[in-house]
Amino acid sequence: MNTPLPPLAAASASGADLLLWVAVPYICLAVFAVGHVWRYRQDQFGWTSRTTQLLEHRWLRWGSPLFHLGAFMVIAGHVVGLAIPDSWTEAVGITEHAYHTTAVWAGSVAGIAMVAGLGMLCARRLLTRQIRLGTDRSDKLLFPLLSATVLLGITATFAHNVFGAGYDYRSTVSVWFRGLFVLQPHPEAIANAPLLFQAHALTAFLLFAAWPFTRLVHVWSAPIGYLARPYLVYRRRATTPAPETSSARANRPRTRRAA
Repeated sequence: MNTPLPPLAAASASGADLLLWVAVPYICLAVFAVGHVWRYRQDQFGWTSRTTQLLEHRWLRWGSPLFHLGAFMVIAGHVVGLAIPDSWTEAVGITEHAYHTTAVWAGSVAGIAMVAGLGMLCARRLLTRQIRLGTDRSDKLLFPLLSATVLLGITATFAHNVFGAGYDYRSTVSVWFRGLFVLQPHPEAIANAPLLFQAHALTAFLLFAAWPFTRLVHVWSAPIGYLARPYLVYRRRATTPAPETSSARANRPRTRRAA
């Protein structure tokens, strides 16, 4: 159960805590929102994942499904853990022990799949010369930042909740995260969290700020409409030439033979 925080608890936070856990998140969210509008208006032709499948497909065949499947599971776990209070899950019959056990092991599997897939994608980009030469500045920013966010998250999970004594982030990090969106930030909630959780949260918000200027924008263009699109009917065009009529044969120009 989350411990309720006093209304004026934020007033006791230091200036550094206010900067890191209030100002920086709001700046990153503003850049996230405004940046997407700017990108859509200025660079619609670049709104793509810039696939390199034609340059190399063996690593991509395994790396891309692992990364995306792991990412979907990780995002779903973060939505439940950060956005939904533990009182709600307990109200539907999910005990704290059941939630913790499921979150740790499912999150570990998802994190390992995501790390393995991301490692393959980064390796093919570094080892394949054509792909490495096609890496632009946004990719050079995205891949290290994404890797740092993922590695910090899975390291925090293993260090504290798999091999450690356990840490209930829903009583600290989740309270701070939800408070940002209801305009009641509690920086002191995350200020007392372990360093790995703090670093993971900070890099995640920096990733949100970089999102509109990288290939991650293709997430919003997922071809979901193809699932309900009707079938396209293709008909083969007749290749047999039409028979020539007598009038067309009579009007055909005649050529004289050379003597």
